[in-house]
Parts: sequence; C-alpha cells; structure tokens
Amino acid sequence: MTKARLEVRQAEIGDIRKIAALAKRVYEDFAPYTQSEIRGQLNNYREGCFVAFLDDKLIGYCASMLIGGDKALRPHSWDEITGKGYGSRHDPKGDWLYGYELCVDPKTRGTRIGRRLYEERRKLAERLELKGIVFGGRMPNLSRSWRRVEGPDDYLEKVIQGKIHDPVLRFQLANGFEPIGILPNYLPEDKRSRAFATHMVWRNPFVDQEASPKARVPRGVENVRVAACQMQARAVKDFDEFIGHVRYFVDVASDYESDFILFPELFTLMLLSAEEEELSPMESIELLSDYTPRIREALSEMALKYNINIIGGSHPTRMEDGDIHNVAMVCLRDGSTHEQEKIHPTPNEAYWWNIRGGDSVDVIQTDCGPVGVLICYDSEFPELARRLADEGARIIFVPFCTDSRQGYMRVRYCAAARAIENQCYVVMSGNVGNLPNVANMDIQYAQSCILTPCDFPFARDGIAAEASENVETLTISDVNLADLAWARAEGTVRNLADRRFDLYRIEWEQKGAAGDAADISGPPPLQQHGPGGG
Repeated sequence: MTKARLEVRQAEIGDIRKIAALAKRVYEDFAPYTQSEIRGQLNNYREGCFVAFLDDKLIGYCASMLIGGDKALRPHSWDEITGKGYGSRHDPKGDWLYGYELCVDPKTRGTRIGRRLYEERRKLAERLELKGIVFGGRMPNLSRSWRRVEGPDDYLEKVIQGKIHDPVLRFQLANGFEPIGILPNYLPEDKRSRAFATHMVWRNPFVDQEASPKARVPRGVENVRVAACQMQARAVKDFDEFIGHVRYFVDVASDYESDFILFPELFTLMLLSAEEEELSPMESIELLSDYTPRIREALSEMALKYNINIIGGSHPTRMEDGDIHNVAMVCLRDGSTHEQEKIHPTPNEAYWWNIRGGDSVDVIQTDCGPVGVLICYDSEFPELARRLADEGARIIFVPFCTDSRQGYMRVRYCAAARAIENQCYVVMSGNVGNLPNVANMDIQYAQSCILTPCDFPFARDGIAAEASENVETLTISDVNLADLAWARAEGTVRNLADRRFDLYRIEWEQKGAAGDAADISGPPPLQQHGPGGG
C-alpha cells in the first residue's frame, strides 16, 4: 500500500509560510499576501480556509468567511468585505459563505485542485446549512478584450455565450456559480480585470432561501484565567535571588490554575541592585542585556514546570544588528519561546538608553488562542492594537513601567480604549516601589488591572479585576472569550465590523522594507533619565 499523493484539508497555523510562498508564485501582477494577513485569515475563521498538498508540497489555498446577505449581496470592494485581506469581517451569524481567495500553483494546473477546493467550500456551506457561497470573481481577459466589448457587462455576456474565452469565469460557471452583477472597483490592483469583478453566487439547494437568518450567536463559555503580577522593586544580591522572586509569583499563579501570568515592563532592572556601585544608563543597559540568555532559559523552564504561559514583561536586549531593543519574552507551557519588541521607545528610553524601536507586531499563537503584546507606550498607538485584532488576538497584554500617576493614566486610559475599539481583553501589569542606587527606578506608580469591553456580558465599568495602588500583589480573573464573539457579532456597538474600509485603511510596511529603524532622537527629555513613563 502506498501513501496518498494528494491531501486536501483545513489550513493550519504551521502552513502560513508555505501559503505566503504559494501566493508569491501565483500573483505576479500585484503584491501577494503577507504572513500577517494569512495569520488573520486563519485565526478569524479557520474552518473556512483549506489547503491542498501534492507530494507534500503545498499547491493550493482558499480562504472564506461567514457574512450576512445584506453585505455579501450588495455592491462592495474586496478591501471592504474582507477587512483589508485579514478576514476580520467574519460574522459568526452570517448565512452566506464568502470566498475571498483561491490560488493554485501554476505548475500544477490541470490537476483540478481548484475544483477540489471549491468542493470543500460547498461541503462546508451544506453542513452549516448556509444559503450559499458568494464571491467577486476576476475577469483576467477583460483588459485584453476591452476594444471588442462595450463594458464589463457585455464582456460577461460574451463569455457566457462562448464568444470570448475567460478561463477564470468559465471555471466558475462550470462549478455551478451564476453571475448576479458586476462589482466596479472591486480590486484596484487587478489591472487585467480593470478593477472589475463578477458578482458570483451559488445557492444551496438544501435550504430555504426565503428563511430568516439565524438571529443569535450562541452564548458559550470559553474561559481563560489570567494573572497580572504587580511586582515590588527590591534589592537583590544576585541573579538567583531575582529569579526566586519571579518563581514565587509563577508558582502562586499556577496554584490558582491560571493560563497566563504577565510581569511588568523592565521588571529585570532590579538585577542592577546587585552591583556595588550605581551604573550609568548605558552601562546598565549593557549589563542587563548580558542576562538575556539566562532570563529566557529560566522563564521557559518555569512555563513548562508550572504549566503556565509566561508573558515576561520586557527586558533590554542587544539584537543581532547591535541595537538595543526593549523586548518581551513570551514563554509558553509547550516549551516554545517568542519575542515581541517594543515598537515605540519613549523619549527617555531613546535618549538615555539608546533603545531603538522594533519593526513588527504580530500575534503569538497559544493554547488559548492568539494573543498580542504591546509594551507600555505602544498601547498609546491604536494602529498596533488594531493590527493584532485583525490577526485574531482576543487578549492583549500590556506590561508597563510608569513613575507617576499621570504616566500611569496615559497607559490605563489608552488600554481601556484599545479594549473597546477592538472588542478584546487587555491585561496590564506594572512595577511598584523604588530601588535606591539604580538609575531609572527612583519611584514607581502602578495599579495593575484586567480590562474588558463595555457591553452587557462584561464587568461593570469594563474592569474585570483591579489591584490596589502601589502594593505588591497578584490580580487574577477569568475572562470568557466566547463573550467577545457575541459582542463582535451582536453587541450594542460592533467596532470591528462597522469600520469604513471604503473611506480609510492602514497600510503596513513589510518587515525590513523600510530599512533601519526610525531615528526618534530629539532634545533631552525634561525628566532626567526616568523609566519608560508611558
């Protein structure tokens, strides 16, 4: 017996790089998908994404989502309907399956991979008893035939009559789809189709097309327990004593069966207290960066031993290019480690410590779903949180380090706004106390908390749990991820779904495309080499 050569299955997170490589091979006319967009497609509705492998090589991919007929059957653009390619307009109570991507390796066309992927969509629509499948189909020979037709409608009619050959339209018609109109300015980058698309529909013969759509999203339970460590800055004699304090809180959070524990930004600065003399800001950063491998190893071992996902606050780290970045180490209980760099150093960090900003923010896949990390000041830039939400994040962790109430409130108010804008949970964790003879840790102010959207299923005032001010403690709360699905589909307001992609959108540079990190240096900050400060 031999192994099957062809496999068609639901896409997985581990397929993302291969899908991106396939898209690059297929789309020579315009920019292919980024890994960020593909990650969002899978996280937002993985059930609608399928891949085809031939001889262990990925050769086909399709992406789809649920959406209501009021949106799918009226004129729209590709950006508008898909949330700029992330699939973030997915509506769990939608009664139509919207197909917004299907690509097949040009070298394997003729093996009916496209037909097999269409069939997977059809089976999904029938199993979920949806009204059908809808999409905007390309018209790749329209530009070539422009002088022979009176417009896109005439072109479509001539293709149907067999007077003009269009392989894409013929394929769709042969698979049981019918055109219901033309979508102008559907995909401006598609020059061969002159930005037009055919509005195609397949109607499920097994459901009543006149029946009312499902009215409600089931209110399920998908609890995740999160812990925020509000940590006291204290003098330590060496690395082992510091790690002992960290281990204590990890142990306690694990005893409470927490899924995550979040530590504060720059919580490793207390290692500087082990030095006999106070170091200059630059000497401090160099010394701390040397601890990076030991900290990563210790946190990773604790995550495995205590069965908890650890968001390791942040730690100054020298990168391969020689720059110092402020980096959050995320050590998961499956043994994997991840990093998220701070994108926006504060003026103090840039001036006194020469910390440079990172150039990428992406979700991290965990056993509780995708999560994001925004280090302190980054929470004050809504574009970053929106990118994480588009990629599927339902929890955003915000480690912070602030020395004053006004600094803290900047982070707190912005974190609350991010929870409302993106209909997600935001967890904050900060330092308290002071460290004599350690520059940048003179005083600290924190009130760690777990924030929610403001709607009926959530906590009063949008606060699931909150620590006392400036007291070392562990704040723990359960958050129900299923409530987020309800809020995004049926909430009093639906911020993600109601975005106007026809008016505005954010364009992201791909990692490394912009060259060196931006120079944000300027005049000396008024505050003398204090902490990040939010």
